[in-house]
Amino acid sequence: VQLQASGGGLVQAGGSLRLSCVASVRFFDLKAWTWYRQAPGKQRELVASISGSGIANYASLVQGRFIISRDNSKNTVDLQMSSLKPEDTAVYYCNSKGLSYDWGQGTQVTVSS
Repeated sequence: VQLQASGGGLVQAGGSLRLSCVASVRFFDLKAWTWYRQAPGKQRELVASISGSGIANYASLVQGRFIISRDNSKNTVDLQMSSLKPEDTAVYYCNSKGLSYDWGQGTQVTVSS
């Protein structure tokens, strides 16, 4: 398995979760990484990205609530999610910015109202 996302779960609106993705790939530190999400019946959408130098970018819907980070020593990219809303409910996936790898199982996030 190249990409393993974890940390999802059921949380009430306003709560927080921290997702983590372990990437068993070469040259992790040279790549930009992303988190995507896919809600039922909707297309997969980009949530956040982080460059090799640590510069982060966010979709407007999550700006100010989510924080993406990376640890090159562990080949991990995390997504700290706060002030969660029911519309954040989705399966969350990580991938390189070039979408170079199979998506994997993702991790389910469910936010109850």
